[in-house]
Amino acid sequence: MSIEQTDKIDFISISPDSEVVLTISDHLSWEEDEHLALLQGKINLYLGVIQSEQLLEVYPAAEEHPRVISVIMKFDPPEEAVTFLTQAMEVLADGGIGFRWEVVSDQ
Repeated sequence: MSIEQTDKIDFISISPDSEVVLTISDHLSWEEDEHLALLQGKINLYLGVIQSEQLLEVYPAAEEHPRVISVIMKFDPPEEAVTFLTQAMEVLADGGIGFRWEVVSDQ
């Protein structure tokens, strides 16, 4: 699964901190024209799954755990993307949902 599959959740897990983590796997270069739009769409999908309680249908173990959306990226985001990610973190936090991102490169 990946960021390009905007109708699917890439990964769901429970962290050592007892959070339900919905992970977005982002392998795209930031030179891709639609990258930011794909990321926004994927975050919106995850938010909808959490807010509609559909999460509990697909992952019943999520019942008593705080929710976090995590983006694992292959490439460092440019300033415009960092601004978007920071705003997304603030909006999601207001709704009680955690948000984080991390760059994991094999270089």
